[in-house]
Amino acid sequence: MTTTTEAIIRPAADERAADLISGPMTLLFAIAVGVIVTNLFAPQTLVGLIGPSLGIGAGGSGLVATATLLGYAAGLFLLVPLADLVENRRLIVRMLVCAVLAASLATLAPTAGPLLVLLFLLGAACSAIQILVPIAAAMAPADRRGRVIGDVMGGLMVGILLARPVASFIADVYGWRAFYGVSALAMAALTLVLALRLPQRRSVVRSSYPALIASLWHLLRAEPILRRRALTASLAMAAFSLFWTAVALRLSQPPFELSQRGIALFALAGAGGAVVTPLFGRAGDRGWTRPATIASHLVMVAALALAAWAGSAGSGTPLLSLLLMGASAVLLDVGVTGDQTLGRRAINLLQPEARGRINGLFVGLFFLGGAVGSGVAGAAWTWGGWPTVCAIGAAFGVAALLSDLVERRG
Repeated sequence: MTTTTEAIIRPAADERAADLISGPMTLLFAIAVGVIVTNLFAPQTLVGLIGPSLGIGAGGSGLVATATLLGYAAGLFLLVPLADLVENRRLIVRMLVCAVLAASLATLAPTAGPLLVLLFLLGAACSAIQILVPIAAAMAPADRRGRVIGDVMGGLMVGILLARPVASFIADVYGWRAFYGVSALAMAALTLVLALRLPQRRSVVRSSYPALIASLWHLLRAEPILRRRALTASLAMAAFSLFWTAVALRLSQPPFELSQRGIALFALAGAGGAVVTPLFGRAGDRGWTRPATIASHLVMVAALALAAWAGSAGSGTPLLSLLLMGASAVLLDVGVTGDQTLGRRAINLLQPEARGRINGLFVGLFFLGGAVGSGVAGAAWTWGGWPTVCAIGAAFGVAALLSDLVERRG
């Protein structure tokens, strides 16, 4: 039996929870996912400091950035589905406690081996993000679900884009270990707030854990909307990762010649694209999902064309070239966040009782697209430089656009 102050969300009856969402609660979700996600992308900036301090050679330094992301991928497929099996608030709090412990111990890691293990565990625990987003969706009525998801996704994208400059600033002043100390403190405070404010969300699924994991493939086969939205999200994330992995290399060269701090400030400016995320959610609520998705992919292609021009020798003065490159970064972020926001809205209207597994699959698949983009970036840069990077990124956008055009109207 629950008290009058304790709210319970049952996935099979979302309408009971429709009146629970509020502006402050939506803001809490947005802040929560934004704080947690910084742990996934900060290591990409800290590699240059962590490697030398722990004796990691250049060849192995990439493992520092990869360990957290691999842990996150494992969490998406192995931990997030538990949201359909156990009470969600308890699961989130326990995962965040593990994240706090992993980040705290990372500040003390004496050698590379223990650090890589801790970063893997930290990434796995951070997959709690993908349990928080479905809870926010379940708390909103269907006609406001896109708006709520858009607001929460805005917090997530701000966290992704601010992770690198914030980590760079803290590491420049206090060292790389300080970042994980600050992160542990922030997540500890967040865990306390979520333990007090999150409603309970009890699953109606009665299944064993192995059967739950086995059902992921059946869900993917049974839901064409999930397959379609995961495909375009994967392509969008591939373009996003490709751009942000390679742009630091281009900005360090003439005519830009930015320092590490200058590149961090550039990434900070790129976060401006996240402000339009709620608009895409509202567009979905008004029935404009398909045209808004097509617009998102067109913006991506245009952004990468602009980036190619901005990085060419004939694009004007260094200041103009930098401004154009910044505009391309903002436009790319707009296109990618639009695709993801509309995709999340669509999949969260599917089977409520399987929402945890559906979100885990969706994010896991587009995460693989991001990994492909990051992996291609180095080879593209070596082979043909910045024009090749932009061409491949635009090709990802065109592929997503083609997927939109062949989609049958529902």
